[in-house]
Amino acid sequence: MIKKNKNIVLVLGFIFALVICYGLAISKTIIQRLEYDKLKQQQTLFKNAPQQLSLLKEKQVYFDSILKKYQLSGSSIQNNLLKTINIFATENNLKVVSFLEPHITIKDDLTIKTYQFVLEGDFNDINLLIHQLEQKTKFGEVVSLHFEKKKNYKTGKHYLQASILLQSFG
Repeated sequence: MIKKNKNIVLVLGFIFALVICYGLAISKTIIQRLEYDKLKQQQTLFKNAPQQLSLLKEKQVYFDSILKKYQLSGSSIQNNLLKTINIFATENNLKVVSFLEPHITIKDDLTIKTYQFVLEGDFNDINLLIHQLEQKTKFGEVVSLHFEKKKNYKTGKHYLQASILLQSFG
């Protein structure tokens, strides 16, 4: 064989040897290395698991205390709002005339619920209820409050009605 043919056979043999080495050893080594990296990541996650668990328990206690403070139990916000209004109404001689289903609006991945209800009673008592709803219970903010003086023609007496729109986000 001449030198040129020997060099070509040598180069082709070297390339063939590289392909065989890659198929038999190098590809398996790369796969094992990737699996090793995944297992290493899982190990660090499991190593931090007790700390994360204790942090989550602390957050749960904190959030439960907030829910208790603002009188939010496990049921829906609408039920809690109605319950709060009814309790306040019975204590302060107010009458809940209507409580409608919330109007739900979705804007930029934000759900806005607007609750509409009508109360009847004394001006100061209605204002106390509004203050309690906004400041002490954090159900949302009152976006509209409309007072209207009406007359009961059967009895001839006047009474005050308030239409309230309360908006909450979430």
